[in-house]
Amino acid sequence: MTFDARSLRDAFGAFLTGVTVVTSYNEEGAPIGFTANSFTSVSLDPPLLLVCLAKTSRNCATLTTAKGFGVNILSEGQKDVSNTFARPVEDRFAAVTWRKGPHGAPVFTDVAAWFDCASHDVVDAGDHVILIGRIEAFENSGMTGLGYARGGYFTPTLAEKSLLASADSTLLLGAVAVRDDNVLLVEDGKGGWTLPFVEKAESEGLEGLEAHLADATGLSVQTGLLYSVYEDTKTGRQHVVYRVGLGEGEPQVGRFFPVNNPPLAEISDAAVRDIVKRYGSESMLGNFGVYFGNQEKGRVHAVAAKG
Repeated sequence: MTFDARSLRDAFGAFLTGVTVVTSYNEEGAPIGFTANSFTSVSLDPPLLLVCLAKTSRNCATLTTAKGFGVNILSEGQKDVSNTFARPVEDRFAAVTWRKGPHGAPVFTDVAAWFDCASHDVVDAGDHVILIGRIEAFENSGMTGLGYARGGYFTPTLAEKSLLASADSTLLLGAVAVRDDNVLLVEDGKGGWTLPFVEKAESEGLEGLEAHLADATGLSVQTGLLYSVYEDTKTGRQHVVYRVGLGEGEPQVGRFFPVNNPPLAEISDAAVRDIVKRYGSESMLGNFGVYFGNQEKGRVHAVAAKG
């Protein structure tokens, strides 16, 4: 059976991927790189990953004989980098800040993560080759990666900004604020504990939550991905909760509790109790999801894994 190549490519494009730039050096010692979304992890022991490369690519001969290569997972603000390395630009590397990784491959700054790999195997696969790399070094910045689907870019932040912009003043922003496997809980005014929440002002977005946490705790704040969206049907209020990282120091309000042993009996709000309990379980597994529903019933969509 034969398929129309364009139609098949469009169907493959339904799969949401990240965006990477694969790098190495040519025979003259000059850095080379190209944009690729055909990337995946392969193994933890030994640490392996793979990327796919078309045999028609001008980089194919170089990459299949190179001693190694790098994979730079672009962050959500690096669409221009993706476009630059996808086009026949004269000096692509002039558009980025980069250095040699510990194993020698070019690695970029401001990326979500990078991997410096030794060539492990090359597998013939139709009109492509599969480059399997053994990871010799890596760095994970914690930044959100750039997404790609159906021929276009997307980022979780853009989707969340749309969500916040469309919400009215009845929305509460909350945080599962963590540090070193501990979660910050604040007093609920009833002798128990809850997550930190702040009412979203009409003109504010996520920055309102960040400012509230920084002012209240006195700690640095790094907002992560969306974690829970639910409506309290008793009050009619929407709640949007994010995963947040807190910096070093003693918080001015609240108290840190181990994520795997929080005071669940002292959290009177059932929805908050479920969020804290779920975070502890997902943290142990290393897989996190986003909950959509109300305070009693909903669904968790698995979307991210801990590096």
